[in-house]
Amino acid sequence: MKTWVCDSGQKLEIFIPFLGKYRPFLGRCCQTCTPKSWDGFYHKQLSSLGFRDAIRVTEEDTRYRGWLVRRVCGFLAVWDWKVPADTPGDLPARICRSKRVRDVATGRSRGSGGDGESHQRWKEKILKILAEIQAPLSLLMLRLSNWALLKLLNRLFLSVQLHRGQLEMVLRAARTPGVPLVFLSTHKSQLDGLLLSFLLFSQGLGVPRVTVGDQVCSPRLRALLGRLGGIFLPLRMEQMPSNRDEGLLGAVLATYVEEVLRSRQPLLIFLEEPPVALRLSAPAREWLALVAVPDVLLVPVGIAYDVVPGGLHREGAHGARPLGLGACLWAACRALRRNLGCVRVDFAQPFSLQEFAAKNLVRQSCEGKPLEELLLPTILGTCQLDDQKAEIWGPGPATATGLEAEEEMLVTKLGLHSLSDGVACSAVMAVGITSALLLHKHREGVFLSRLMLDFAWLLEEILLRQHDVGFSGQLRALVQHSLVLLGARLTLYRLSPIGDVLVVPEASAEALRELGYHSAAILPVFASEAVGACAIRALLMEMLPFLGATVGPSAIVLSQDELHRKTLELLRLLPPNLLGLQPCQPLDCRSQDIVDKLLLCGLLETEEPESERWVCDLAPRPFCKGRPWAGMDFTDSDSDGEEEVPKRCFKLSEPQGSPGFLLFLCRLLSPVLRTYARAVAFLDRPSWPQP
Repeated sequence: MKTWVCDSGQKLEIFIPFLGKYRPFLGRCCQTCTPKSWDGFYHKQLSSLGFRDAIRVTEEDTRYRGWLVRRVCGFLAVWDWKVPADTPGDLPARICRSKRVRDVATGRSRGSGGDGESHQRWKEKILKILAEIQAPLSLLMLRLSNWALLKLLNRLFLSVQLHRGQLEMVLRAARTPGVPLVFLSTHKSQLDGLLLSFLLFSQGLGVPRVTVGDQVCSPRLRALLGRLGGIFLPLRMEQMPSNRDEGLLGAVLATYVEEVLRSRQPLLIFLEEPPVALRLSAPAREWLALVAVPDVLLVPVGIAYDVVPGGLHREGAHGARPLGLGACLWAACRALRRNLGCVRVDFAQPFSLQEFAAKNLVRQSCEGKPLEELLLPTILGTCQLDDQKAEIWGPGPATATGLEAEEEMLVTKLGLHSLSDGVACSAVMAVGITSALLLHKHREGVFLSRLMLDFAWLLEEILLRQHDVGFSGQLRALVQHSLVLLGARLTLYRLSPIGDVLVVPEASAEALRELGYHSAAILPVFASEAVGACAIRALLMEMLPFLGATVGPSAIVLSQDELHRKTLELLRLLPPNLLGLQPCQPLDCRSQDIVDKLLLCGLLETEEPESERWVCDLAPRPFCKGRPWAGMDFTDSDSDGEEEVPKRCFKLSEPQGSPGFLLFLCRLLSPVLRTYARAVAFLDRPSWPQP
């Protein structure tokens, strides 16, 4: 640990968050839903493999050497990337021969005259629908576009970081015979599709088929994206997402996705639609319901930007006007005016779709049954999964039309679980930490020296919760880097007498909205503690009016039952995906976990009421004459529950080195609470209690 002396003479520690290349390894799959996949493709040595910059291409990435190669190494590297063979002529024939498509076409054409003419007419319709979904890959256009994209990414970002251990884990999964990969990604901007397609292609994972959400594209842009690997829902499905065609549209789309996966081409599905984060989108449900092969490996993906490409993001906002090719080029030119910092892409541990479905179907079949009915097959060793439920759900003749309630619930659980895994493995960027401090702790302004100390404190809290960050280096350089990227929303005053800098965020609604957007990245890290802090605040606001002004919050004893009740009320108000929590955990267990984390972080401390003693306390009592255990009943009886166990109680405490942590957590969660009218009662109070 070193020190840095500022102009005022104050010594500040230079905090180097990581020594060497060892980082927390995030993204392990769920042990509850996928216990067999927990040990698959993972080794503890993967966490020590370090990072690589995916957009830094040198002559070592090519087969050639020399001074001329160093000037055109990007073009040569892209030309050497392997492109899987695409058979545009064979795919339409396989789809037309599919039993699902033939059954739908035969059923609709039954009773019409001219079998040959009817067959030809339905074949033309199938080919027309297929042309709306995809287009054959153009190898020349693919290589030229990736070379241009490499140049664009180098101008936009300082680096695009990939964890070598996570990449090796995905490469091992890709080598599994007969099992395709499906990448389920978070979605931050409209650049994500091109970025992830570039990364997968450059790392030897093939050219992915990228699903395009409900963004309306112009015909030219749609044709270009189709040539580069984009796939779309048919136009009539996009126009009527809630009333899907139960006939030929759904059959062709389901058969196409099945053929793509059977040919081992990776599929990329975005689970959310920007700017709405942590909510499973309707197109994502559509695409997840179409994954219908015997088994696939699902890979959640997390993307973290220092600054989200704003021009591309605004142009990609949903509106009445279709997104055109010219608008995309103009947005890219505007984004080149400033550097957007760094990007970090994380891959979570792959898990089996078949295992996830089987576990959740068993769990759903057990809900509502009496305990003896559940335990007897297990004791006798006759517990078997129903044959129909053991099969992975798949689109039948009415694939993309209507899922049964059980299958629809399974698709929702899969999407929310994958979205939670993608958020959990995402790194926290320096801009997110600085924005959270300026918005929730120093909205009136802060000196740079104080901001650096708080940055180091919040960084340490993030690392203690086993979350990774997308940066490393000296503390002053990190804070200055984030201030430069946020410069348009800040005002800096250099104070010569003391040699410090005063940082004041703008008070405009647009500036606060942008800071809130950046700071939302750290909410999943502190989600549990933030829910517990809001529950504590609600209890304090209920009790303080009756105690008077002389009693402070730290003098109040909180009951465990009351704290659990308030926490459960808050958890029921908020969808779990908004907090980045896994949906497979029951609310009661999650509530207990929140209380344990509050104790661990120092916001609560256990308090034993003076009027209560532990049940097993055999210490001498003043009223006892002789043996202290005299009069106690040690017989084996069923009356153990007659005497109540003393309740656990807690007192509010202040963690060392982090003043105002409770208030910071409450303010961190307040934007999410305000989006739900039922949660207003937790916020609309006269004032915030100071811990």
